[in-house]
Amino acid sequence: MKDFSKLYDKHIDGLFEFGSRLMNDREALKDCIQDVFVKLFTRKEELGAINNIESYLYMSLRNRINDEFRHNTKLCDSEITDASMQAIAENEEYNREMMEYRQSLTEMIQESFDRLSPRQQQIIHLYYLEHRKYQDICRIMSINYQSVRNLMHRSISRLREFAGQKQIDA
Repeated sequence: MKDFSKLYDKHIDGLFEFGSRLMNDREALKDCIQDVFVKLFTRKEELGAINNIESYLYMSLRNRINDEFRHNTKLCDSEITDASMQAIAENEEYNREMMEYRQSLTEMIQESFDRLSPRQQQIIHLYYLEHRKYQDICRIMSINYQSVRNLMHRSISRLREFAGQKQIDA
């Protein structure tokens, strides 16, 4: 046990410096070094005579660090391929469906809008797209306030009627 402590004290600094060049996580590196020494201590009978203990320690540490990287990479890959990829696929499917829905809704509104009279199209455009007030629309279209309100009401009613017909046709 005394010899093992001397071996540890002699090589710990060099192993830590060597391992620092291979990995940035200091705590994980300390764990890897500890694993190397635990393996050496618990399996000393199985290992037999080691000709160059220093080479053995450095090779064991390098292999242990590689094992750690492989283990972490495998965990990351399995997380991506399992739950994350399914969520991404479902999200893409949802986005595709929403885009199709919005596209069909836009087409339906455009077709319904195209079926309105030119004056109905103009009042919808002025009010909803240019955000004009009824007073401004009165001046632009040269009609009185009540006529603007009536025309707006009829225009919206016709749009709803056309959209309802499109829904039934679909």
